Order: sequence, then structure tokens, then C-alpha cells
Amino acid sequence: MRFITAVDRERLEKKLAMMIAAQVTRKPDSVLGLATGSSPMNVYKRLVELYRQGYVDFSEASSVNLDEYTGLHPSDPQSYSSYMNQHLFQHINIQLERTHIPSSDSACMEAECARYEALIQRLGGIDMQLLGIGRNGHIGFNEPSATFPVATHVVHLDESTIRSNAQYFESAEAMPRQAITVGIGTIMQARKVVLMAFGEQKADILQQAFFGQVTPEVPASILQFHPDVTIVADQAAMQTIVRNSKDHKDIEDIVTV
Repeated sequence: MRFITAVDRERLEKKLAMMIAAQVTRKPDSVLGLATGSSPMNVYKRLVELYRQGYVDFSEASSVNLDEYTGLHPSDPQSYSSYMNQHLFQHINIQLERTHIPSSDSACMEAECARYEALIQRLGGIDMQLLGIGRNGHIGFNEPSATFPVATHVVHLDESTIRSNAQYFESAEAMPRQAITVGIGTIMQARKVVLMAFGEQKADILQQAFFGQVTPEVPASILQFHPDVTIVADQAAMQTIVRNSKDHKDIEDIVTV
């Protein structure tokens, strides 16, 4: 477990973009696990800049997105398909047939979950998985529950997630109550995981996730068992961990950029 931190969020966003670019440069046919939301938005902007400057070529790469709201057509402005096209795909040379997002308007969601899980396995698994973390510890849309869901599945969104994400919709009532998400087991099979956390509102959950008990009530806590995980967090998000660092004998690898 490795931590990368800085006071300046912009510096960390550039670092994250460089990490993704480096992955694709090392392995041009990388399978990238991509996230959405406010956290990666500027990371993708920096990645587009690196592409335009000629530092990275996505022509052989593939991508699989973590999740999608149910009931939204891919053309819906609030869909994650629209988000990815707007913020990344249409600005780089990735082949669109190699970009994959769960189909949330499928007639049979159970069949779609099975199809998407099989697709990831057929691609050979995920080389680098980019994650955010919710205030309740969710990764992807894997919400706190009694067990760790293994494979791609449909989930009922937690009220805290609805309150947090309702800002992107006309009203809280307009926001879908369900989503399709890649499961914890599939995330854990990724060869490399990079989790980003920005702002003091993420400080306590970051502490719980990486130095608390491993429990499905804090889904991100399972990452304590992953062999290659990097947490990229600004100092506001790191404050609880730093405050308690004297109690964490294993927190030796903190890099400030």
C-alpha cells in the first residue's frame, strides 16, 4: 500500500494522468478500468493534454467502466456513457469499439451483468483500475452491505450516495435509485489499483478504509488485501491518517509530490 499526497490537488491530478499514460506506454494494449464522477474529471482533462502533446497513444488500449445508472439510455446527458465521451473518449485515439460501459437499459439486467463480467474476463482482466471512494466507503457502486459482492451486479443505491450524486440531476427525485456495477471480486482481480480521494470530507473514510477493520460495511477496506494499491490523496483527505500515523507502524510509503 502506497500513498501519494500533495497540498495542491492539481498536482495530484497531473500525477494520476501520468500514471495512466505510463501504464499505456509500458503496455500499449492495456485494459484500463475507468471511473466517473467529480474526482477523475480533471484527471481525464490532463490525460487528453498528454495525448495531444504526443506523450501517449491509446490506439491499442481497451477500457471497461465501473458502473452505470439503470434506466438511462447511453445518449442521456447524465449517463456515464455521455460522461466518458464528453471528458475522454472523443478527445483521444482510443477505438470506440474497445470502450465498454454496462448497458443499463437492457431488457434483462441479470443477463447484462453476466455479459459484462464475461467481457472483462475475455479481455484478460483489468491492468489498472482507477477508483474513487464514496463517503460511505463505496468503490464503484458497491455500497455497504453484509457481504462483498463478487461479480458485476445490480445494486440499490445508498441514501448517502443519492444525496451526494443528486447534484448532477435536476432533482433528487430524478436520480435513478439503482445502478449496475462491477463487483468487488472483479476489482480485486485488477493487477494494479489506483484510488483517488480529494477533500476533508474523505479524511475519515480513508482512515477507516485503509487502517480500520476489513468489512463489507466499508467496501473499500477490502483493498487492504490487494497486492498493488496506490492511494492518491490531497493533504485534506490525508489529515486523519497523518494525525494517527504514530499508531500505523506499516505506513512507511508516503510520497509527497
